[in-house]
Amino acid sequence: MAIRRMLRRYKYGERRSISEVPKGYLVVYVGENERLRFVIPIWYLNKPLFQELLYRIEEEYGFDHPKGALTIPCSYDLFLEVTSQLCRL
Repeated sequence: MAIRRMLRRYKYGERRSISEVPKGYLVVYVGENERLRFVIPIWYLNKPLFQELLYRIEEEYGFDHPKGALTIPCSYDLFLEVTSQLCRL
């Protein structure tokens, strides 16, 4: 699946070098219980579909980021569905 190749996925808590986040990308942690680390393109933030996901997450959970990165407490399936749709745009 193209989205799986595009997204770089790491288990939450693993030590990674900042150099592993290329310019133009950002780290998000996704998951309801166990969080996985994804590196996504910054342009996602400008897309209405991704903004809607963030809005819904903010409404339900607020924005508390103890690790300093954006945390999206939704299912992996939902996150992959949204990001897959963004890749088709």
